[in-house]
Amino acid sequence: MRAVCAGGLHNGMKIRYQTGMQSEISDKRKQRIDQVLARRQKDLTLVMDNIWDPHNVSAVLRSCDAFGVSDVHLYYTTSQWPDLGKKSSGSAMKWIRLIRHVDAATMVGNLVGGGGSAHDGGQILRTGFSATARPVMDFDFTIPTAIILSNEHRGTSPELAALVPDEVYIPMQGMVQSLNVSVAAAIILYEAFTQRKRAGLYDAPSFSDEELAALRAEWRTVQRGQ
Repeated sequence: MRAVCAGGLHNGMKIRYQTGMQSEISDKRKQRIDQVLARRQKDLTLVMDNIWDPHNVSAVLRSCDAFGVSDVHLYYTTSQWPDLGKKSSGSAMKWIRLIRHVDAATMVGNLVGGGGSAHDGGQILRTGFSATARPVMDFDFTIPTAIILSNEHRGTSPELAALVPDEVYIPMQGMVQSLNVSVAAAIILYEAFTQRKRAGLYDAPSFSDEELAALRAEWRTVQRGQ
C-alpha cells in the first residue's frame, strides 16, 4: 500500500491510500458509493490531537465513516501517527480524507471559517472538563463544527487549548470520570448525527456536483485497488 498525496488544504496535506493493481467494480458497488457520498457531511469534522494508540485511531475513523464525516485533520507534533496498515479496521481509512497540519493557529483559523471554507460561521470545540465545559447535548451540531479529540494521557495540546476556549464533555453517572477517546468520539458524533438527521442535513448532498464528481472518481479508484 502506498500513500497518494494531493495538494494542500487548510495548510495541510491530503492523504489518500490505494494499491497498485486495479479492477472493474460492479454497478451495485458504484451505486453504494454514490449513496454514501450523498450523505457525507462537508462541514462536520474531527481533529486528532496527537492520539497515538492505533486501536483508538482506527475506532475513531470507523465512527467517522459510520456517521458521514468526510475529513479528519491530523495534528501530530509530540506523537507519531500510528501505522494502521495491518489493522483489520484500517479499511475505514480509505474512505476518510486525512489532512495533516503542523501549525495550530493556521489550522484553527481555517476550521473556524473564513475565506469561503466549509466551516464559515461555525464552531470549533475541544473535549475537556474545566469549569466552563458544557455537556454535549447543549451544543448545536447543525452548524459547521470541528471537534478536537486530544491525546489519551496529556489532554489538549497547550497551543490548541489557547486558541479554542469552548469545551465539550459527556455527562456520566458513574465513578469513572472519563471515557476512552474512541468511545467519546462515537458518542459526540452520534449526537451530531441525531441533530443533523432531524434537521434534514443528510437528505441532500453537502458537496457541490463538481466536488461529488471528484470524490466519486477517487472512491472508485480506491475500490478498484482493493
